[in-house]
Amino acid sequence: MLGGNGMLYAVIGFASCLVFIYMSFGDLWISLNGRTNLSFVKRNGTQFIVDGRPFYFNGWNSYWMMDHGVDESRRPRIREMLQTGAKMGLTVCRTWAFNDGEYNALQISPGRFDERVFRALDYVVAEANQQGIRLILSLVNNLQAYGGKTQYVKWAWEEGIALSSSNDSFFYDPSIRHYFKNYVKTVLTRKNTLTGIEYRDDPTIFAWELINEPRCLTDPSGDTLQDWIEEMSYFVKSIDHKHLVTVGLEGFYGPKNSKRLSFNPEYWAADLGSDFTRNSMISTIDFASVHIYPDHWSHIQNFEYNLRFVSKWMISHIEDGDKDLKKPVMFTEFGLSNEDLDFDPSQRERFYKVILDILYKSAKRNKSGAGTFVWQFLVEGMEDFNDEFGIVPWKRQSTYQLFTEQSCRLARIQGALPSQEKHFKKLCAQR
Repeated sequence: MLGGNGMLYAVIGFASCLVFIYMSFGDLWISLNGRTNLSFVKRNGTQFIVDGRPFYFNGWNSYWMMDHGVDESRRPRIREMLQTGAKMGLTVCRTWAFNDGEYNALQISPGRFDERVFRALDYVVAEANQQGIRLILSLVNNLQAYGGKTQYVKWAWEEGIALSSSNDSFFYDPSIRHYFKNYVKTVLTRKNTLTGIEYRDDPTIFAWELINEPRCLTDPSGDTLQDWIEEMSYFVKSIDHKHLVTVGLEGFYGPKNSKRLSFNPEYWAADLGSDFTRNSMISTIDFASVHIYPDHWSHIQNFEYNLRFVSKWMISHIEDGDKDLKKPVMFTEFGLSNEDLDFDPSQRERFYKVILDILYKSAKRNKSGAGTFVWQFLVEGMEDFNDEFGIVPWKRQSTYQLFTEQSCRLARIQGALPSQEKHFKKLCAQR
């Protein structure tokens, strides 16, 4: 009897130990054992390639994921969003890998990082992999939200080493460039605490985006921004040769691009210090990016006019990718504001459909239009992260079906990847 009880106690003790280990390291165990076997995305001319075949995709923006994941109790919303995206056949999500000097800052000050926030980003990358979703990670903001280039300039100014207090000194001040390079190196070489894989070695990451919507108003010639893009894209490639790199452009044509100037929404767009063709031509830039916000860009508040602009805008950039850049073109943000005077949800769906149809036609013809990212998707209970463009995709069935059908159309062109064949077969069976 004593021997039997001893064995029983030993078994109970061993089981308790296992429970403790699981409770302590459950996320790690799940991540290491539930990883999806993704391959790195490569580029062949105007096409993305995965496992030897063309890759066209339906994607979305959820910029809020890292910030949201700092509070572990809110992480189920990240999982819910990624699971919903996968369920809809979406395969790529664009999100922020930055938060500089503000609440929940990843970079507290130059070279100082908050490990809690980094672990939240670790979670986003690990969870995206489990759901079979690739990520485009943006590294800094041109806008002030989440710190952006303004915060970098403020840091240098406070330390007494800034050349200027102008926000645009972010692009040319040597000290600020050093700050940013240090940030980039830290992110790219980060070892994920949940997977043990450095970011630069993780195929879950589709690409790095240098900066969201860069503008350099103090140099309309575009030379300052061009030099910055060349230097920073080369620097990223020197650390990480496995991942693709893009700029993060809105798509405006510069003053020297007389061939395309007429496609800009209005005259001011040529004076922002950026040029879609010139900036995207750089050899260390793998693909081009474009945004679509006609109701914000034009003083003509007419829905039908905006739809016509969208068609010309997209076709122009796809032609650039095919003929001049010979690189893929992504439409990495598009949205229609619910604050427009005549707004109606059905208009937003018409707007979406024009964009998705043009991308589909490009993919069907093996052209450079590679994918689209709606701005933005959220889950319920996230009002603080919403804006005039955000939607919960399943709240309106017709919107949900529109994006799901796009996923199916693209899958029929290229065939679903082996890991997704069963899901797409079920998803698209009745479409």
